Amino acid sequence: MSNYQSDIQAFENLCKEQGSPWHAISPEYAARMKLQNRFKTGLDIARYTAKIMRADMEAYDQDSSQYTQSLGCWHGFIGQQKMLAVKKHHGTTSKRYLYLSGWMVAALRSEFGPLPDQSMHEKTSVASLIEELYTFLRQADARELGDLFRQLDEAKAAGKDTRDIEDKIDNYETHVVPIIADIDAGFGNEEATYLLAKKMIEAGACCIQIENQVSDAKQCGHQDGKVTVPHEDFLAKINAVRYAFLELGVEDGVIVARTDSLGAGLTQKIPVTQAPGDLASQYNAFLETSPVNSVDDVNDGDLVIKQNGKLAKPVRLPNGLFRFKEGSGEDRVVLDCITSLQNGADLLWIETEKPHVQQIGNMVSRIREVIPNAKLVYNNSPSFNWTLNFRQQVFDAWAEAGKDVSAYNREELMAAKYDDTELAQEADEKVRTFQADASREAGIFHHLITLPTYHTAALSTDNLAKGYFGDEAMLAYVKGVQRREIREGLACVKHQAMAGSNLGDDHKEYFSGEQALKAAGEDNTMNQFDAAS
Repeated sequence: MSNYQSDIQAFENLCKEQGSPWHAISPEYAARMKLQNRFKTGLDIARYTAKIMRADMEAYDQDSSQYTQSLGCWHGFIGQQKMLAVKKHHGTTSKRYLYLSGWMVAALRSEFGPLPDQSMHEKTSVASLIEELYTFLRQADARELGDLFRQLDEAKAAGKDTRDIEDKIDNYETHVVPIIADIDAGFGNEEATYLLAKKMIEAGACCIQIENQVSDAKQCGHQDGKVTVPHEDFLAKINAVRYAFLELGVEDGVIVARTDSLGAGLTQKIPVTQAPGDLASQYNAFLETSPVNSVDDVNDGDLVIKQNGKLAKPVRLPNGLFRFKEGSGEDRVVLDCITSLQNGADLLWIETEKPHVQQIGNMVSRIREVIPNAKLVYNNSPSFNWTLNFRQQVFDAWAEAGKDVSAYNREELMAAKYDDTELAQEADEKVRTFQADASREAGIFHHLITLPTYHTAALSTDNLAKGYFGDEAMLAYVKGVQRREIREGLACVKHQAMAGSNLGDDHKEYFSGEQALKAAGEDNTMNQFDAAS
């Protein structure tokens, strides 16, 4: 007996127990609604997706070609359409996640209007977006299962064998996948971090990414002015997130510890050393200092510390922040990563200024000397000029190898005149293989693009507006949007069905029987797309 038939039988027995008051309840309809709502709560989702992510991490440890990917989504509909596309084109959602970008929450979801990525938006927006994303993914499941149920009914009515359709129902692959969710720097102290983490997990997050910047001075990882916190402060927030997972019964929840130290030259706080060589001492060793030989070297309000048996004065800026030594970024990154993994983090995120496999790999190699299975989540950021970066990398490699580069100007390689050159083609191939190369050579388990759908929304809207308000007029939409939807098989061309009208009709029939007033019928204009090809 199939799982579907087992559920029908269970509801049939329940209805018999209840007797005549339940005479209008169809066991088969109840079984369908149960299957269409597999995940009853966000915690059900978090527990389910955490197991997926842990299994994927183990698979990557065995074979680095088994890396995972995601795209950042700023709305539930965008996330839904992404996963529909993944299943349509690749046949499975395996190893494909969603990323929730704090940048896009700030820029697109704040009641204040568009904001920079500086933790100024409402922190509740983050958990709300997680819940919204999963609502749309669950609706995608319900919609596709509804289509299978209709096929089942048609097959039964025609007297056909239904075993193949029931097998598809029993083995249906959900659109619900792990979300890596950005909690920024925790939106406050460790208690604030814990409270927000709980909301995010209750909404469905199995993986939370947190960064080592000062919460109230947080900057986008690709902007200047970043300020880091001492390790003790950051580890307290990692503990807070872990406690939130444990409290809610998501024991295998995943924590991504992000370090911005490569581009952060400042700290707000000098931690207190408890013993020689402890974390505070190691952090303070990176401070830029000047020697103190006498009281004359100290001005009013200056702070003096003892290092290696000598007095030193940390360099402090007019805003009270302290400066790190020039060139210490990579060493600080390595210490950050090792410390985070030794104190409860599961994955690392190293924010870099360019996508360079060797640069990332060098840091990961040093980390793996201490933590052999260390692995990264990496931001394939739109803040990088990928075309220019990789063309310059190829240019430099050619020049070092003695190849003639006289036909190219390194500083102008972004120019369209180079698009069809051998150098550009080699650079594009390196971009294409970047994720596989970096996963093999630099320990990257998960590749994400933080805000791609911000850019795709802008680009597609620009293309439509250019034509629609110009000479193409309505043809701009018909040719550039609707005809492409039809030709490329986008289910969204039937937007009423995508928004849930067929699901609503099914429920009306379940609840009201023949009295149901349905939206689907001869006069529904969506029928015009039934023969579309």
